[in-house]
Amino acid sequence: MTQIIEHIVLFKVKDDVDSDKINAMTNDLKNLATIDQALYLFAGPIHRLISPLSFTHVLHSRYRSKEDLNAYVEHPAHLRAVEEWMPVWEDVMAFDYIADQVPGNLTPPPGSVAKITLLKVKENLSDEGKKEIMEVMKEKSPGAEQITVGVGETFSPINAKGFSIASVAYLKGMGETEAGKDLVKEKVGEYVDDTIVVEFVVPLSS
Repeated sequence: MTQIIEHIVLFKVKDDVDSDKINAMTNDLKNLATIDQALYLFAGPIHRLISPLSFTHVLHSRYRSKEDLNAYVEHPAHLRAVEEWMPVWEDVMAFDYIADQVPGNLTPPPGSVAKITLLKVKENLSDEGKKEIMEVMKEKSPGAEQITVGVGETFSPINAKGFSIASVAYLKGMGETEAGKDLVKEKVGEYVDDTIVVEFVVPLSS
């Protein structure tokens, strides 16, 4: 496999939605993993969020190509799920990018903590500045054992709320995320306007 497409969707569920309906929504989104083009799909609650925006749930999936992602988006099961659950969402943000590397295993380690970082960079930032940011995002923070990471720039900015660079990393546990330093803020913070960090636990079994 020569490339991988990372597809990230963040949701804010309305405050008045009851837990049974939220569970039904989550299970329905998880079932989108049965769509052939989806190589991997997780849907569930966010464990920890650092963000200027408020989100409660995340969907993260992977595809071989933009064409496969488009086929997933246009699949009847996906269209039905969006139509059914849109009324319970207060806000939605989507981010798609080609990762700079293909992970050795498309399914992350069970029980690990996924950490998705989204950056809104300064207006008119040079390509050299963006490259510097992405190099820093790939660094392993002292005190946190990073399992794998893929970095890239969005190719579909329309639903990304101005955020343009992302990374996906997997850490061994929540303690690792708490111990890690914010290298982006420390090294290239002057290039960045806003940051979203989303962390969630990868299930022990599907």
